[in-house]
Amino acid sequence: MVVRDPLGAGDDHLLIRGLRVVGTHGALPEERERPQPFEVDLDILVDMSPAGRSDDLSDTVDYGAVVGDVVAVVTGQRFLLLEALAEAVAGTVLAWGAVEGVTVTVRKLRPPVPADLAWAGVSITRLRAGPA
Repeated sequence: MVVRDPLGAGDDHLLIRGLRVVGTHGALPEERERPQPFEVDLDILVDMSPAGRSDDLSDTVDYGAVVGDVVAVVTGQRFLLLEALAEAVAGTVLAWGAVEGVTVTVRKLRPPVPADLAWAGVSITRLRAGPA
């Protein structure tokens, strides 16, 4: 269970924007054979007050390490659907003990559609499960 500040202070978010990674994901046969660019944004819900007080990296979530974990998912696994890719990324981020929740947005930058489309994507939010 996530405990909130009794004074009603806002939630803290670590933001990662515009992470571009080449991966092999898609439902069409050519997408499963040819790597293509994806872009990932993360809103990571984490209490930053310990790090704010201590100024110590060990008291927060290291965004460089999170980026490495996300790159490993996008480049090392294959999914037919963006939804499944986003779910795998969310699970990886939630594995960080201090993370209480995450919103993952995944964009396919070259969607295979017969129209002028900048990108197609999904956005999911997952919260750490409380005790049963």
